[in-house]
Amino acid sequence: MTDLEGKVAVITGASRGIGRAVAERLAGGGVAVYLAAEGTAEELSEVAATCTAAGAPRVEWGLHDLSQAAVPAQMIEAAHRKMGRIDILVNNAGIRIRKAFCEFTPEDYDRVLAINLRAPFFASQAVVPIMLAQGGGRIVHMSSTLGMVASRFAALYNVTKGGLLQLTRTMALELSAQNILVNAVCPGPIATEGFIAGRNPGELEQRARDVPIGRFGTAEEVAGVVAFLCSKDAAYIAGHGLVMDGGYVIH
Repeated sequence: MTDLEGKVAVITGASRGIGRAVAERLAGGGVAVYLAAEGTAEELSEVAATCTAAGAPRVEWGLHDLSQAAVPAQMIEAAHRKMGRIDILVNNAGIRIRKAFCEFTPEDYDRVLAINLRAPFFASQAVVPIMLAQGGGRIVHMSSTLGMVASRFAALYNVTKGGLLQLTRTMALELSAQNILVNAVCPGPIATEGFIAGRNPGELEQRARDVPIGRFGTAEEVAGVVAFLCSKDAAYIAGHGLVMDGGYVIH
């Protein structure tokens, strides 16, 4: 049993990687979960099964293309209709296009900003009235250390993750007094499929050496931080970007 038992969480990007790990971690704490992703029904059905096995009292899921402007609010409405309440929103969905700065197109710009920044903005806007009616809630944005420091070939990703940190601060400033606590998680290099793909072993070894701890983080470790920010232990944390990067940004 945890202090999250009986809560209801919506997790975006829940079909794989960090989003899946967050869903399974919250499910293990007795949280009912709504899984949202742009993946496939097969992927979400698999995650739903693992969440049920982990202990979630209820699991629902929906396919949502968050690059479409109306979809974030529609997703929240669907989740609320199916689950009856929403106590936690984890805005995890995000994409990264690896290109040099001068190679990005307007289409790239629109897609990355739509998924990484616009969707969290309007999903949060849609969930706030629900949380206010319930007496409060928790919102966690998935930012990155690249919202704090720059990286080559990731201009749009850097911009959106920095934007999420400022969104976190702004929302916390406006909503904390109403018991809606908004925070962000800023992971460093995390060994997800998306991070490993396209990198050769030599590059991965060098990247791991750049981390003072000497290894990449895991999706499960990120999920633990998200669960903490949703718990009673984090009741006095608001507007914070919690860095978990093995010391990556200190040098």
